[in-house]
Amino acid sequence: MRVFTGLHHPALATASALTIGNFDGVHRGHQAMLALLDNEARHRGLPSCVLTFEPHPRDHFARLAGKPEAAPRRVATLRDKLAELQRCGVDQTVVLRFDARLAALSPEAFIDDVLIAGLGARYVLVGDDFRFGARRAGDYAMLDRCGQQQGFDVARMMSYEVHGLRVSSSAVRDALAAGDMQQAAVLLGRPYSISGRVVHGRKLGRQLGARPGLHGQPGDDGFRTLNLAFRHPRPAAMGIFAVRVHGLSDQPLDGVASLGVRPTVEDAGRVLLETHCFDWPQALGREGGYGRLIRVDLLHKLRDEARYDGLEALTRAIAQDVADARRLLAATPLAHAATGRQTTRDRIPGA
Repeated sequence: MRVFTGLHHPALATASALTIGNFDGVHRGHQAMLALLDNEARHRGLPSCVLTFEPHPRDHFARLAGKPEAAPRRVATLRDKLAELQRCGVDQTVVLRFDARLAALSPEAFIDDVLIAGLGARYVLVGDDFRFGARRAGDYAMLDRCGQQQGFDVARMMSYEVHGLRVSSSAVRDALAAGDMQQAAVLLGRPYSISGRVVHGRKLGRQLGARPGLHGQPGDDGFRTLNLAFRHPRPAAMGIFAVRVHGLSDQPLDGVASLGVRPTVEDAGRVLLETHCFDWPQALGREGGYGRLIRVDLLHKLRDEARYDGLEALTRAIAQDVADARRLLAATPLAHAATGRQTTRDRIPGA
């Protein structure tokens, strides 16, 4: 899949079969839409194209209103969204910055400047609740009329349901907020996961519960963690989780992870996913995890984040989390986490 961060690039296809949306989480409803798009694109001899936005339009309007808390919590990072779009067979994705200029475009200007001049739309597939243009004045009926006048086909896909529940990003957010990782996996069609390159942290975990070596042997690093940045201040899931980690060895590794702002040790508000693997691959050595591209499947929520009175209390809590996660993962077949996916490729920009 080719990824473009604007409309004016010489390698961008001059004609396309297109769908438009935020695609937060790329859930089963999105997957069904992308399968239909792929089918139409192949029949028409066109590349399939997704037009999406960063930041989320509701992030933009919430900031303008001075109420950032009104924006939806983010299911997936941009990296993970693009990786899932690639898995769904999309040929090209265009990420447009959603700003005041784009928000001010009339529906007619959006069609003329973005869909036709920018993306060469020959077929446009949208959801049943699709709205576009300034003040969300454009709808499916208007898009269909313009398509008939300007020579592109328009189709609408109705809601996708699983067990009688309409699949949506909002439903995924609700499941993650409730800590119902099984329901989130049903809606997503896969375990909820976060991927990225391991970055350096404060290395505090190595000190928590660490034991000195005996007779000149190396000591125990305690709760060594792999740190991934979640580049949005309000993730849909937060707390402590039993996890499986892909990308460090031939088999996924069981572990426990914290997704949040670490209130006991840091009040910077920076969101990190900190993952402790129970069995560290010896071949990696002490520092071999840094820079690795990994994927962490969050399979069970253990509890919410909490603030502790000192590092000793925090250490005891982590030890209990490890015991709880081991018990849950021992009863979770490995196949539950096997999705056939490759870890996100590094060439995706903006991640």
